[in-house]
Amino acid sequence: MLIGYARVSTADQQANLQVDALREAGCESIYEEVVSGVSRARPRLEECLRHLRQGDTLIVWRLDRLGRSLKDLVAIVSDLERQKIGFQSLTESIDTTTAGGKLIFHIFGSLAEFERSLLSE
Repeated sequence: MLIGYARVSTADQQANLQVDALREAGCESIYEEVVSGVSRARPRLEECLRHLRQGDTLIVWRLDRLGRSLKDLVAIVSDLERQKIGFQSLTESIDTTTAGGKLIFHIFGSLAEFERSLLSE
């Protein structure tokens, strides 16, 4: 099943562009959220992640809609991968159900680890 997640940062913004793109991508269910990306509380994302099952794919319009930081994004996608749940970002054309998509995410993970190392020095 293809599940979408759309997030806007303020109530003044509209998620229509994201939702339309997610529907066009074939999402059967879309979770919408209005919350700042820096906020830790993202109840609709948490609900979405709880409902995903093995074989499902989570789709977002753009990477920054999912994670608050590269570290956060890599952690979420790595958790999905452990559960055998795919991930796609429409704008960046990343699809972790493919070998190329997995490679890109492992590179992101390496960059996040490098960033952590630099900060600890």
